[in-house]
Amino acid sequence: MTSYPHLLSPLTLGPKRLRNRSLMGSMHTGLEETGDWSRVAAFYAARARGGAGLIVTGGMAPNAEGGVFPGAAGLFTDRDIANHRRVTDAVHAEGGHIAMQILHAGRYAYSKDCVAPSAIKSPISPFPPRELDEEGIEKQIADIATAAARAVEAGYDGVEVMGSEGYFLNQFLVTHTNRRSDRWGGAYENRMRLPVEVVRRVRAAMGPEPILIFRLSLIDLVPDGSSWDEVLTLARAVQAEGASLLNTGIGWHEARVPTIATSVPRAAFADLTARLRPEVSIPVIASNRINTPEVAERLLAEGAADMVSMARPWLADADFIAKAAAGRSGDIAPCIACNQACLDHTFSGKLTSCLVNPRACHETELPLDTAAAPKRIAVVGAGPAGMAAAITAAGRGHSVTLFEASARPGGQLHLAATIPGKEEFQGLLGWFTRQLDHPRIDLRLNEAATEESLQGYDEVILATGVTPRDPGIPATPGAPVLSYIEVLQGAPVGPRVAIVGAGGIGFDVAEFLTHQGTSPTLDRALWRREWGVAPPWTARGGLAEPQPEPPARQVWLLQRKPEKPGRKLGRTTGWIHRATLAAKGVQMIGGVNYDRIDEKGLHISHGPARDRAETLAVDTVVLCAGQNPARSLSERLAAAGIAHHLIGGADVAAELDAKRAIDQATRLAARL
Repeated sequence: MTSYPHLLSPLTLGPKRLRNRSLMGSMHTGLEETGDWSRVAAFYAARARGGAGLIVTGGMAPNAEGGVFPGAAGLFTDRDIANHRRVTDAVHAEGGHIAMQILHAGRYAYSKDCVAPSAIKSPISPFPPRELDEEGIEKQIADIATAAARAVEAGYDGVEVMGSEGYFLNQFLVTHTNRRSDRWGGAYENRMRLPVEVVRRVRAAMGPEPILIFRLSLIDLVPDGSSWDEVLTLARAVQAEGASLLNTGIGWHEARVPTIATSVPRAAFADLTARLRPEVSIPVIASNRINTPEVAERLLAEGAADMVSMARPWLADADFIAKAAAGRSGDIAPCIACNQACLDHTFSGKLTSCLVNPRACHETELPLDTAAAPKRIAVVGAGPAGMAAAITAAGRGHSVTLFEASARPGGQLHLAATIPGKEEFQGLLGWFTRQLDHPRIDLRLNEAATEESLQGYDEVILATGVTPRDPGIPATPGAPVLSYIEVLQGAPVGPRVAIVGAGGIGFDVAEFLTHQGTSPTLDRALWRREWGVAPPWTARGGLAEPQPEPPARQVWLLQRKPEKPGRKLGRTTGWIHRATLAAKGVQMIGGVNYDRIDEKGLHISHGPARDRAETLAVDTVVLCAGQNPARSLSERLAAAGIAHHLIGGADVAAELDAKRAIDQATRLAARL
């Protein structure tokens, strides 16, 4: 008897029979561009072995001008076909199915050769596109159809045609980007001509049996986006031309509404798929912020979709479905939707991975084989670095003693979990705690390690974390000054607050202090009001006027650097944090000198000349001015001649970087 009867039930698509209703959604990992096809095959094979019902690759370019960036992978030569055959063979050997996504970036292509329906530059690319003529449009259609035929030749079970997220086909659909007056523009029947013709030609190129997924934008979240009637018209048209499945696309990349970040409610857009489903006769796939088998099962049981797409959860845990089917859903490493090692890496030109699972996309270079000679290992500090080191080492057969001076494991992950919009960190804490319940881990809470207690171990790992840095601002006795730790642990804070330091921690504290009531992440209706999201059947493109909740406090967010606060936040999430605080009226000021703190508040001046002195009449000053490594134990061990490793914040104190800490800990434990 399974807890997930709908999720684990098979789905028949023509001659193809998928073993369950889970789709591993498309993610551009950068693996194909490495040229190491053994590595690509290992990545996808691991997910097939882990039970994915159908895998969709990262977007493959149909031609040079359609690539997301110069040199983007595609199926252009016989050698490319042979390389992709290694991937499909590996997936099929594990009992899985795999489709290749064909992605034409249009004006989103990061190239001077980009093309589009009209010569309108994208706000997220520096390159103005060239408007296509009739011959150019025909070339794009033919190249997409050729890519589909080559995909089948390479052994793929089908293709996904990317028609959403503001890419090429989506650009033809809306007047936001299509200003043409010929047969490819104007009335909707003309604007939808290209995606419909592409589906028709792709089906003809592949034949009747391969799977053909069309990624349909259900809500564009840009001005002059598609109406709901237009969405339905397109859905029925691509169905008539041979689509096997309709996958859900949500929002354009240039949209100013978050769609997959951790602050977005789980399954925030599944009601759109539910409304589409009765309008077509082919299966539809729900997508976006679905990260547990429980959420997936609920959507399928309620009839919101026929299949559920999860992308980043398959980075966090390659065995997602296998664990769910075995009754071990609590052991699934959770995707916290942080974007730090996946999308931030992608948009920075780095190889994708995962904060929670550093082995994602590194399966061949970071093996976790059983240790040839098991050791006794001491790990000091049960924050993210220490927990990752202990769990990885124990999994390889070592015996681990994990010392934690406090009453619970988790370290400063507990602080992160208090921030509105970061509720997913609670699931990560729960997962880490369950993994520590391991026969080869001796967890010693409320026990501070000493030089004496660390004697006799084969290896000693210090993950002792950080201490808040004192910025040295002169303050009168009794001045209302708190550290970020004190604030996030519940210390009373007044109605007017100055935050010293505008890095990631400063932004988190500002969100914590301006919030009151229910977190929008836990209330879809509240979140939609806050961001101005309306049902697309009531508002074209799904846009409405944002209605943020009033702030709980008046907050100033300050930094010494003379630049825009938040500039160094996550590449794909920083804008969300800046927009959230701006909506709460937070005043963000750079180039500030902190002169003193007294009963009147925080005295500041501006710039190197220290002109424009002013006093912020605040009730509380919160220090978020960085951290220092906590290394006192390391110094004592060195004096005692005890060799040891430093990891996490104890090694480098930088913005409480859990991604780096977990990666460093995992790699160390893999070597020991």
